[in-house]
Amino acid sequence: MTFEITIKPSEHRLPCEGDETVLAAAMRADLMLPYGCRNGACGSCKGKILAGEVDYGPHQASTLTDDEKRQGLALFCCARPLTDLVIEVREVRRAGDITIKRLPCRIESIDKAAPDVAIVRLKLPANERLQYLAGQYIDLLLKDGKRRSFSLATPPHDDALLELHIRHVPGGFFTDALFTSYKGREILRFEGPLGSFYLRENSDKPIIFVAGGTGFAPIKAIIEHALHARIPRELVFYWGARSLADLYLPELPGAWQTAHANFTFIPVLSEPKSEDRWPGRTGFVHQAVMADFPDLSGYQVYACGAPAMIEAAKREFMQRCALPPEEFYADSFTYAAEVDARQ
Repeated sequence: MTFEITIKPSEHRLPCEGDETVLAAAMRADLMLPYGCRNGACGSCKGKILAGEVDYGPHQASTLTDDEKRQGLALFCCARPLTDLVIEVREVRRAGDITIKRLPCRIESIDKAAPDVAIVRLKLPANERLQYLAGQYIDLLLKDGKRRSFSLATPPHDDALLELHIRHVPGGFFTDALFTSYKGREILRFEGPLGSFYLRENSDKPIIFVAGGTGFAPIKAIIEHALHARIPRELVFYWGARSLADLYLPELPGAWQTAHANFTFIPVLSEPKSEDRWPGRTGFVHQAVMADFPDLSGYQVYACGAPAMIEAAKREFMQRCALPPEEFYADSFTYAAEVDARQ
């Protein structure tokens, strides 16, 4: 059975199935509510029921007491509707709305997607989850106070494991160990979420995504979030790499294109090898965008990759394609300019 939930004070309305939690329904409707553990342990998602009834679900009694229930409070990560609901809870719409945490994590798996790219999945403690916006990053906290920043490649609705795409930089303090001695199960600490690179959802403009190399990671999170939320805007993704091997997950955006009529994937190789037998686009990725979209005045652009690519795209999109300056959003991976900065 489907129930309607009204959120105060925003007046947003959303459907919620009887077998799903209020938080899950809100995330499915692209409405972000505060949460932490997502299993009734931390209390971050606590809000007030103004009208209607819920099944409170499994939770720790100390996190939601009987007295709080009598006051109309519930944990929305656990509560399931029994009737239509009116609830009062603040919504998370900006990066500044989210609490930055320091948490331990365990490396669950290390998969080599390319000779120099590892997909690393991190598992948090059982009673912890990280709330973040698609596109944000975390800082791994290493020995001697060193930090290494990595974008989260998983969207918020798929956060059981946090995925990082890490390129090996020879001589890198962290990546040398990751690629030569780490086997998985290592314990790390991190701080996050961080950054202001995330989807601006108060616009209906079509979006051009531009990624260079492992700049695919936050772009992946944003696109998967947009597709999950059924955002109807036109989404065009350009992924630039040197050779075919550097497109380390080409089947994934290809699958998105097959499944979603509003999504287009255009890979671009700058230095394809003869053995690649590459039939597709070549050259610099931002130039491919300009060739296809000489007028960007009605678009938003989200770009992630090396500083040189980001700077060239921003300058030329604005000068030659009339992209409004306020519609260019970027996350610049500094490893190309400063060895080991993001590695």
